[in-house]
Amino acid sequence: MQIMTTEKMNKSFLDEYNSRDAIRKYSTETAGRGVNYLIQHDYARIYHAAIDTCLETSHAPLRVLEFGCGAGMNLIGLLAQLRNRGIPVAEAVGTDFSETLVESARREARTFVPVDDQAKVRFYVARNEQLQEQLAAASGKEASSLNGSFDFIFGVNTFRYCHRFGTQQACADDIFRLLRPGGMCVNIDMNDRFPLFRSRLKGNAPDVEEAYIPSLDQYASPFDLAGFELMAKRNFCWVPHSAGRALTAVFRVLTPVLNATVRSRAMRSLVVARKPL
Repeated sequence: MQIMTTEKMNKSFLDEYNSRDAIRKYSTETAGRGVNYLIQHDYARIYHAAIDTCLETSHAPLRVLEFGCGAGMNLIGLLAQLRNRGIPVAEAVGTDFSETLVESARREARTFVPVDDQAKVRFYVARNEQLQEQLAAASGKEASSLNGSFDFIFGVNTFRYCHRFGTQQACADDIFRLLRPGGMCVNIDMNDRFPLFRSRLKGNAPDVEEAYIPSLDQYASPFDLAGFELMAKRNFCWVPHSAGRALTAVFRVLTPVLNATVRSRAMRSLVVARKPL
């Protein structure tokens, strides 16, 4: 695969993710029914299983980071779920390279996060490939002071962009440093074996590099090389993010059958990794 230049990639992604369409796509009230369902169900089960593993080696309150957070839907949804479970959170941080989406995330937090929790939630502009350095600069801290500062780190539909830059190892290494020993990372992204993703991207992307989707093994490899223990590596999820109510219901019914017959063709790739104790 030919790696795109940083300048070309930046312009392409900034145009896409600073647009009004991006804000609508990644905001709670205007995103598809499908992604809202997944945040409350399929994704939530994965997050909570990882968090339960975190709690085996450290007590709450938790420190949580979402990289590539967009408009903050996942992080804000997770905070509500943890509150319902009675699991306290000390700090919840979201990072994204798009200033437009980070500002939208801040508005989402003011709207959807209870007032007594809002001081714990912060969103910063920071790129995945320079995660620790830019998070430190944005938060006014020394980069080294962030080592081991999070219990749980997750990203959804964002790590594939590191692969397109060729900076996936830098991102995985930063996540490893940011997690405390026993901390967990969840990475969810597009499955390259789901046919419609690749055909749609190839049809719309002006360059072949922008249609690139890593394989499941390629998603997992940087975490393995960074020193993580790989706890799970599989394909899952049949509900499209953009699905309306009817399509979401249809795929909920079909999911057990599809998992039993063609799981490797599911929409998402999942990597769950733990920093060794």
